[in-house]
Amino acid sequence: MKPRVVYSPKYDVDYGEHAFSTAKFRLAAEACRSFAEIVEPMEPSRQALHLVHTRDWVEKLMTGVLSPADISRLELPFSPEIARAHRLAAGGTLLAARHALETGVGLHAGGGAHHAFKDHGEGYCAVNDIAFAILSLRSEGMIETAAVIDLDVHQGNGTASIFEMDPDTFTFSMQQWGLYPEVRRRSSLDIELAAGTGDAEYYDKLRHGLRAVMESKPDLVIYQAGVDVWEHDRLGGLKLTEAGIKDRDMAVYDICRVYQVPVAVTLGGGYGPTPEDTARLHASTLKLFAR
Repeated sequence: MKPRVVYSPKYDVDYGEHAFSTAKFRLAAEACRSFAEIVEPMEPSRQALHLVHTRDWVEKLMTGVLSPADISRLELPFSPEIARAHRLAAGGTLLAARHALETGVGLHAGGGAHHAFKDHGEGYCAVNDIAFAILSLRSEGMIETAAVIDLDVHQGNGTASIFEMDPDTFTFSMQQWGLYPEVRRRSSLDIELAAGTGDAEYYDKLRHGLRAVMESKPDLVIYQAGVDVWEHDRLGGLKLTEAGIKDRDMAVYDICRVYQVPVAVTLGGGYGPTPEDTARLHASTLKLFAR
């Protein structure tokens, strides 16, 4: 059976002149068509979203009508179409997680909105699809324990906050020190990296973090595979080469395989010189996990 990559054309919405280009999702999905079947997700219901978000925030997400303060904190323009894209992405990560439980690996050409909190959005993230997938599967009795491996250049503060008091979810975030978000929320394990950190030092610290993740004995891992760690990223300051990013991805793939833990991949951040640059890196991650 061909690998499946979850993606919806409705992810590609117009933010205008903005650092975050949703075209990268479309381009990454198109690059996967040669080796994978593209599968579209379903949008979660209002009731399903209540698993992870407050009723007030869900109502705003369903209508696409946010206050000026909400929009300022989210740092995105907002509309019903954009709200739908974010809700669909939550359904996409849940579907990829289901695929992971079926076959060992799930792939999502989208998702990774790790700055979304229970009651608000932040940093381009409106719906925390990572937390939604974990809490949905747990509510169905499909999993008991879970882990998040967040290797975006920014700390996953929303995910850390949602699972802060949850002993059954291990959150691991490795990020650049001094970068957004200004105020961190404590993950189960945070590793801070100095600007300019390159391949060798990154990989060494990553190995220690991954061992800690597996010691938590998760039934499922969700891997937030942001490529804003790339040396040419416009918003990050780490210095990973393309080869270094592949080594990072392979380290996650290998340890999940060795410990026989299903893993679902989300794309997260990436702000290369062009959407094509970012999509190439994202597609490389998805192809590696599709092997």
